[in-house]
Amino acid sequence: MPLCSGLQQLERIFLHRWELCVSRGCSGFSMSFIQVDKDSDFPIQNLPYGVFSTKEEPRHRLGVAIGDQILDLSVIKHLFNGPALAKHQHVFDQPTLNAFMGLGRPAWSEARAVLQKLLSAGEPTLRDNAELRRRALVPQASATMHLPAHIGDYTDFYSSRQHATNVGIMFRGKENALMPNWLHLPVGYHGRASSVVVSGTPIRRPVGQTKPDNDKPPVFGACKRLDIELEMAFFVGPGNKFGEPIPISRAQEHIFGMVLMNDWSARDIQKWEYVPLGPFLSKSLGTTISPWVVTMEALMPFVLPNPVQDPKPLPYLQDKEPYTFDIKLFVAIKGEGMSTPTTICRSNFKHMYWTMKQQLAHHSINGCNLRPGDLLASGTISGPEPESFGSMLELSWNGTKEIPLGSGQSRKFLQDGDEVILTGYCQGNGFRVGFGQCSGKILPALSNP
Repeated sequence: MPLCSGLQQLERIFLHRWELCVSRGCSGFSMSFIQVDKDSDFPIQNLPYGVFSTKEEPRHRLGVAIGDQILDLSVIKHLFNGPALAKHQHVFDQPTLNAFMGLGRPAWSEARAVLQKLLSAGEPTLRDNAELRRRALVPQASATMHLPAHIGDYTDFYSSRQHATNVGIMFRGKENALMPNWLHLPVGYHGRASSVVVSGTPIRRPVGQTKPDNDKPPVFGACKRLDIELEMAFFVGPGNKFGEPIPISRAQEHIFGMVLMNDWSARDIQKWEYVPLGPFLSKSLGTTISPWVVTMEALMPFVLPNPVQDPKPLPYLQDKEPYTFDIKLFVAIKGEGMSTPTTICRSNFKHMYWTMKQQLAHHSINGCNLRPGDLLASGTISGPEPESFGSMLELSWNGTKEIPLGSGQSRKFLQDGDEVILTGYCQGNGFRVGFGQCSGKILPALSNP
């Protein structure tokens, strides 16, 4: 091995171990010179990436969340001068994260190490430079967040066994709850990338065909069973060449980071349209994601053993390395007239049966070429207890039970004016690595579409 490449390899190993140590709060860089509340989603152990603009500067630019501030990466791009980034500083001047995502793990790790050092309490470069701080730090309250990447393609999986079982019991009975293929492969479908929107974007109640009476023809009108789906999704980093699958042993190199997702669902439209090809208009009405992308490096301290899979999957899906994560998840609804939101679901990402690496390996096994910024979603995340069910379809058990919201209000499905708020975080020792909010408010259907 040439000396220079050997040194680069050692440097990468050091950077990886260093950022992992920092994530666990075990180094001198575990505190930032920027004040961060102990319940903030964005301590120095997190440092998620996003795209923002301000009224004074409407240009979309890359930022990192730290406490209640945003560090503008376009202002400090010259400080990324390590071996992986010195020739790629231009990626921090882009209006999306795609180019940075495409650089791969050595660049991601180097950027994270630089950011944690710059923001640490003992590093003077940014701390003691008042002019640089003035240009580089923006209050989150004065920023508008945008989609973090240009999403070329979006795929939605169906990877929660409890959710698949619950839905199967409702519509096929307990004996046929899971379809024959479900325990052998990560089931998924190709979603609509153009209707993926950032948190805070209102969602219009859709209209379409439904068939409320099996003995009568279908009718056209506004959806009456509008639902939420508690999901998470990950962004693809480097892609793969057309015709060349990504082996599961290298899948981790292609996973950049995660966001919260609400995959809104029109259940009555879905019931009529989904045979034989699956969801269509019932899902493409809108999919909301949180604006901050939490990197896998920030999440690795919260990794858990993978679920036991029985029957054992085929070799191309087998993976012994842990890649399941302890992410606490919450869904709240704030109806019109309610002063505060009411939490209707408490779940956890650890309940997923198929891992993100299995999803990625399966997605590309036929030679499908993935690209930087592609979005792959988990499917509804439901746990074993009723309060952990990740959809109103399950929480109301297909509309047979009321979901209490307090103050005399309850729901079976969403009403106009309801705001749905998803949150999630990993709990560390004295800090949390969180995702911020993923929210959307329901607007009435158009009267004359």
